[in-house]
Amino acid sequence: MTRRVGIGGQSARTPAPLRQEVSELLREEIALGEFAPGDRLTERELCERYQVSRSIVRETLRLLEAEGLITMVANRGPEVARATREDIVALYEVRAALEGLAAKLFAERADIEVRRELEQAVDRVEEAMRLGDKRAVLAAKDAFYSILLRGADNEILSSALRTLYVRTQMLRGISLSSAGRGPHTIRELRRVLAAIAASDAEEAGKACEEHVRAAAAVALQQLDRVDGDVRKLFVDD
Repeated sequence: MTRRVGIGGQSARTPAPLRQEVSELLREEIALGEFAPGDRLTERELCERYQVSRSIVRETLRLLEAEGLITMVANRGPEVARATREDIVALYEVRAALEGLAAKLFAERADIEVRRELEQAVDRVEEAMRLGDKRAVLAAKDAFYSILLRGADNEILSSALRTLYVRTQMLRGISLSSAGRGPHTIRELRRVLAAIAASDAEEAGKACEEHVRAAAAVALQQLDRVDGDVRKLFVDD
């Protein structure tokens, strides 16, 4: 599938935004399973896919390697990073703790306007789930996290969580697409909103931690179903 980046081709765009756009597209397609763990990423194919230059593709690959989504393999080149069950457990343990702190700080610090934005983001998640649009669900969840971090107003925490969100990108796609997960996700997010509305920071933090743990449990359950091979989650489904 060719996905032309930008409007009117690459000549209308400056290098930095173009690289950012290609990076976002590649992250999204990894999350959606269009590139599975262990898949090779050749420069020529990516240039054709996104209709961009080789230099843009190389910059994109370097960026995603730094984020942990891509691994450079000797005699093979770049491939989508693989993750063990232990890696996944560790990532979600840290994410649950940090996201719980973010929700707690949000409840303490966010003003009424940002709280309203967070509620609207959950509404968009619910609508995207109702329509069955996985791309829209991921985009809406990304918006939710972005608003959550902005309201938490702690740049060190935000930086750490953004890194974890990238590392767990493909696993988020698995969790969100699992049968029956959608209604649970919305109930969990509404619980976070209710705690924030009540200015109950401790409950907001607890609710957010439990939301992450529930998502982790679904991802690990799916992984166990295919004998611990992350790649099979994408190949089989």
